[in-house]
Amino acid sequence: MAVNLVNVENVSKVYGTRALLDGVSLGVSEGDRIGVVGRNGDGKTTLIRMLAKLEEADTGRVTHSGGLRIGVLTQHDSLDPAATVRHEVIGDLADHEWAGNAKIRDVLTGLFGGLDLPGFPQGLDTVIGPLSGGERRRIALAQLLIAEQDLIVLDEPTNHLDVEGISWLARHLRERRSALVCVTHDRWFLDQVCTRMWDVQKGTVYEYEGGYSDYVFARAERERIAATEEAKRQNLVRKELAWLRRGAPARTSKPRFRVEAANELIKDVPPPRDTSELMKFATTRLGKTVFDLEDVSVQAGPKLLLKHLTWQLGPGDRIGLVGVNGAGKTSLLRAMAEAARSAGETQPAAGRVVVGKTVKLAYLSQEVAELKPTLRVLEAVQQVRERVDLGKGREMTAGQLCETFGFGKEKQWTPVGDLSGGERRRLQLLRLLMDEPNVLFLDEPTNDLDIETLTQLEDVLDGWPGSMVVISHDRFFVERTTDRVFALMGDATMRMLPRGIDEYLERRSRMAETAAATVAPAPAAAVADGAKSVSAADARAAKKELQKIERQLDKISEKETKLHAQIADNATDFEKVAKWDAELRELVGEREELEMRWLELAEDA
Repeated sequence: MAVNLVNVENVSKVYGTRALLDGVSLGVSEGDRIGVVGRNGDGKTTLIRMLAKLEEADTGRVTHSGGLRIGVLTQHDSLDPAATVRHEVIGDLADHEWAGNAKIRDVLTGLFGGLDLPGFPQGLDTVIGPLSGGERRRIALAQLLIAEQDLIVLDEPTNHLDVEGISWLARHLRERRSALVCVTHDRWFLDQVCTRMWDVQKGTVYEYEGGYSDYVFARAERERIAATEEAKRQNLVRKELAWLRRGAPARTSKPRFRVEAANELIKDVPPPRDTSELMKFATTRLGKTVFDLEDVSVQAGPKLLLKHLTWQLGPGDRIGLVGVNGAGKTSLLRAMAEAARSAGETQPAAGRVVVGKTVKLAYLSQEVAELKPTLRVLEAVQQVRERVDLGKGREMTAGQLCETFGFGKEKQWTPVGDLSGGERRRLQLLRLLMDEPNVLFLDEPTNDLDIETLTQLEDVLDGWPGSMVVISHDRFFVERTTDRVFALMGDATMRMLPRGIDEYLERRSRMAETAAATVAPAPAAAVADGAKSVSAADARAAKKELQKIERQLDKISEKETKLHAQIADNATDFEKVAKWDAELRELVGEREELEMRWLELAEDA
């Protein structure tokens, strides 16, 4: 029988006149993996802080088992700004001690991309003070995961991690023996890691067995039973349930609840998107040309991020864009946005961006636009427009759209200056959609949004007729709102991924293995042969072969770009797509062999 680690008994917490938690009783046992969800401001963070005894309850009590080792990742770290990363993460361990520890190696590689911390100026010896909030948070997470814990409590652990980092963290937590309580808005992560869910709503915590998908089934069933009228049944959770059951395959292999009842809920629900209808409507709004990129190169300072990119964003295209941090995702969107704003006069470092004459672009950047603090929420939205056409005969007033995005009637009269970061993000999205754009660029749109707001945003985007590019580390959001995924692999190229983010992670893993296999033999050779030197003739031969390989790689890249374009233009012709996909796979294999040979020759050259 599992040992009980934490007991929460009849706990209440009041802020001002609002009861965040009211008579809550819960328990955490050995082996539990609990995900905590709920709207922003409903008390998720307060609950886990009280669970960890970082905050006192007004009434009730929280008890820990004797000698409980607990690790907590809060929203604000307690790192010493004068210390180095080495001191905070590894402590006093000598290099040979920590480098020989498989867990430490795994954590450093998973969170930072290598044992030498390639993204930090002095690697492990980087001083923490000048680092960004995201970098500090990864350091705090590494510090926690390297230690031995009975219970790990995490508040938004996936913030500031890319797709690979989130995938690694999910695997790492699944393999640990520690119990886990985790607040996160990342639904894919919840499904991968958690076996129980706590839903914090209006002072009460509802418990569910299973991960996020099972929670959606159970919550839909609970709401079905509680409903007293037909209107009650028409809620967003039904649409999300339809997506889970019909959209992405096998999100949950063991539904633990009455699947018949869940299926009854969605039998009359249409698919999330009528793609052909939206495509037809998008074409009438946009014409044939939206964005055409011809042999484009994108630079950030002296660094070349993308070279010789030929790509097309057509009417009604819904594209997910993933890639390593710094690969150029945001820079690419900025270059396209600049071309749109200047009607094609501002162009990237090389090549040409052709923008359709009817394009009306809305660009949600990672920075939250500043608004006059005394302006009320509803006034800020009405400044843009009083009513908005969402397509297919759907129209909403500014007030109705405010309510859809979680700004109730009272909240609509709140001054902008009093809003939280997440609420400002929501308002920024609202104002963009009110302007009735026909092309949307969304750069990390899920930042600071709770799950309920995310489902509401997805619902609005489902029927939105236009072209869309989404950059996000939230896999669930990308899969839910887009139809195709492209990746920037960090080698100045863009590739279409027929199998989506799973294929991206596989490719990145192969790249890492190839690099490790090439680098690993070097020390052994050095030990065996002493100070091995390369003759001038060998170096010249290596350099010559390197240049030949680079030319071959350029040709392969051009062929890949052409095939991607052909697949995109003939997406409904499955016979042609299958043939071109087979050709693509052959090219990928050829390119990987050449890249491996290039790495072998690089040192000699």
